[in-house]
Amino acid sequence: MYFRIRHLTRFQYSQPVTESLVEVRMHPRTEGRQRCLDYQLAVTPKAPIHQYRDFLGNNVHHFSLPAAHRQLQLAAESVVEMTGWTELPASLGTDGWKELDAAVEAGDYWEMLLPSHFAKPTALVEELMREIGAERRDDPLALLRDVNTRLSQVFDYVTGATEVDSPVDRALSLRRGVCQDFAHIMIAVLRQLRIPARYVSGYLYHGKDDHDRSSEGATHAWVEAMLPRYGWVGFDPTNNLLAGDRHIRTAIGRDYADVPPSRGVFKGEAATALSVAVSVTRCEDLPPELAELVMNEEIMVQQAALVKELEQQEQEQQQQ
Repeated sequence: MYFRIRHLTRFQYSQPVTESLVEVRMHPRTEGRQRCLDYQLAVTPKAPIHQYRDFLGNNVHHFSLPAAHRQLQLAAESVVEMTGWTELPASLGTDGWKELDAAVEAGDYWEMLLPSHFAKPTALVEELMREIGAERRDDPLALLRDVNTRLSQVFDYVTGATEVDSPVDRALSLRRGVCQDFAHIMIAVLRQLRIPARYVSGYLYHGKDDHDRSSEGATHAWVEAMLPRYGWVGFDPTNNLLAGDRHIRTAIGRDYADVPPSRGVFKGEAATALSVAVSVTRCEDLPPELAELVMNEEIMVQQAALVKELEQQEQEQQQQ
């Protein structure tokens, strides 16, 4: 299954600004069942674009614009391949909590267990936990499924109810918010239960038969929780879904503060107007130019595997 994502961001300034420094996290990750086959980023006005990976393995593009400008446009386009998804059981069984605690002790999950900028314990978080019965009961997976469902039931999805920098208490007091708020609340709850949880920024494909609450023309956010035997598993409390082959991951972090699609600073005094448009379409086949590239890549991988196998056979023969 292939998806083409187009993400357009436009900043308009009331007065000319200079020395804009911008970071962009719109490049889909390649790992597990997801593979980014193509990514292109165009900046207007034009500027040299540089790339690096941050400490969580996210692809980050950055650039600077020294000249005066009253508008900045980012146009990102990518093609992503998603392969088959494994169905999870209803629960992990009676030893689930013991297995989770052992995995946490043996692994490096501290950053996803400690409070972060937008996902921290508050009196309202604790009140919510009592309301929805978020405590170490049943087993971790069964509890995660229940918390995911309960959050979708007790909160309404309403665009504009919160701001991009709103703390969790804003959505908790209103009982409404957007996908970012749902994710932050769930992360804050899970970390209180010593379940490692992280924020996922990305896109959700909306098919004609899907009944999603989240907006179609925007980015999406959900949660990944670490589970023994299965690793990081995605939960989408906005839509009461387990993340699957419609959830396209661009970046992971402790919360939104780590992974905004774009952020930056500029020199000058101006009011800023931001507009964003996102389109995710499903492709049955790859464009011919990409199909040829992917085929050549697969041939190279097969050839490398064959060479390695022949070298191993030769070493074994020499040892006899």
